[in-house]
Amino acid sequence: MEKSDTELHVNRPKPMALNIDVIPYKRRMDPQIAIDALIDGYNVLIVDYYSSGLTVLSELKNYLKRKYSDQSFQGQRDFRSAFRELSHRLLLKLSNHKIVVRKAPQIGWLDVLYPEIKEFLLPFPQIQGLNSSWQWFEKGIFIPVLKKKIHPWFGVYFPTRFEHLELFDNWIKKYKGEKKNAIDIGIGSGVLSFQILKQGFEKVYGTDSNPNAIVGLKEYLEMGNLKSKIDLFHGDLFANCNVKTELIVFNPPWIPDSQASDGIDKAIYYEAELFSRFFEEATKHLEPNGRVVLLFSNLAQITKVGENHPIEIELSEGGRFEKELLVQKKVRAASKNTQRNQNWRSSEIVELWVLKMLTNK
Repeated sequence: MEKSDTELHVNRPKPMALNIDVIPYKRRMDPQIAIDALIDGYNVLIVDYYSSGLTVLSELKNYLKRKYSDQSFQGQRDFRSAFRELSHRLLLKLSNHKIVVRKAPQIGWLDVLYPEIKEFLLPFPQIQGLNSSWQWFEKGIFIPVLKKKIHPWFGVYFPTRFEHLELFDNWIKKYKGEKKNAIDIGIGSGVLSFQILKQGFEKVYGTDSNPNAIVGLKEYLEMGNLKSKIDLFHGDLFANCNVKTELIVFNPPWIPDSQASDGIDKAIYYEAELFSRFFEEATKHLEPNGRVVLLFSNLAQITKVGENHPIEIELSEGGRFEKELLVQKKVRAASKNTQRNQNWRSSEIVELWVLKMLTNK
């Protein structure tokens, strides 16, 4: 690995000092007072009950929904951006790894992520994220193609929809090539690697630019006696993994973004040069008869946030790879419980691309 696990600095919500100016809020107060303060740029500190913060956030959402009524994909992104900016000024105090309000949840990540800090402030939505992540980690997330649960570490992407994993499962079950090793780019919570191992591969080399993925997977592999099966490398794309392989798998982000992403957003949004860099590096790590498998979607095109398909561009302009196989699958309708308007799901198709190097490479 690029660094030893003890040297990796995990991503965590940035702790805020106690000496900043805040406006205290209690539940007997009108939530609009807190909302007006947030809009005016002030920090608001919840000082009595955890539920007081939930009330303010609920009213803030109602306020912003009236202001951001556009239900297009981009309109909903604008709403979430505005909500994030304002809600992250709603704060909670933490002391000795506990939230200093009544009826607050107990979150194990506070011990793990902040061992050296006694007292600090965090935005309320980040506390909510820590709490949800702890529940997922403790209870596990069932992955149908694996027929078992995974336990994703804080700040690590894990799948909540499975059509693309079903495509890969169907393909890898029929794989006839050598099964000595494979490289999983952006290993995340490890699902693709576990699918690969399930089909008899001897070794997987997994890379990820998110240190939390490396730390979390190492812990998971040690618990499951799988440490000898997966080698982990921290870094961008192929990191410092020098292996040549017959199979490279990559489930990249599906949405282009003009702004630099960090943390878990890097699993969702891709920067302009990601694919050209990936394909260039892939030629150096692929055996002559090897295959590159990418899982992708038409999400950017149908939501109008991107016109170009990066894999199609590579095939038409890159001069490095040719298409061997393309399999597509319509996605299922969004859950009735989802709070987002995902009307585009009726047109969304996930894709499995199998590429091989051109013979002149």
